[in-house]
Amino acid sequence: MNRKPRILVLGTLIAASLLLLAAVVLVGRVSTPGPGAVAPPAAAAKTTFPGLASAEGEPDLPGLRTTRPSPGQILQIQGAFDDRLEFEGLAFDGEAATGSVKVTSDVSDLLELQVLAGFYDDSGNLLGTARFVHHLGAEGHGHSGPSDDGEEFSIPVPAELKPRAVSAAVGVPVLVNE
Repeated sequence: MNRKPRILVLGTLIAASLLLLAAVVLVGRVSTPGPGAVAPPAAAAKTTFPGLASAEGEPDLPGLRTTRPSPGQILQIQGAFDDRLEFEGLAFDGEAATGSVKVTSDVSDLLELQVLAGFYDDSGNLLGTARFVHHLGAEGHGHSGPSDDGEEFSIPVPAELKPRAVSAAVGVPVLVNE
């Protein structure tokens, strides 16, 4: 065999080896975090799913749009937590929807509660909504454990609805307890 082809083959092998070595060194430097750097997690949780819409806004109760309370009436709207609570003392005086929610499931602390009220005109048409929110530990909500009297709420009629609001409906879209 001629010397020239051997030198070319050997030169090509050496060049390819050097390129491979350089690539391994460079990739190792790029992916290796420096001192004090936080390495990215090995696997990240998937947070989006095709065809699944993300929740937006506050929780709602579809029954608020379909009920038609009579003037002076206050109704309870069906919600997902009705098997774990009872409404007591519901009243509507034209100024506010009031009452209390008693949690009937075994509970040590009421962590989160929302009572949603819909306000209606004299034809039973929904004018708008307002809500009562209980956060454990928030001002005025420092008690722990279940209350024998329930969680009292008062949901004032929004000022822009007061002249026309003559009835109400309430329901619970959020209930979190231990």
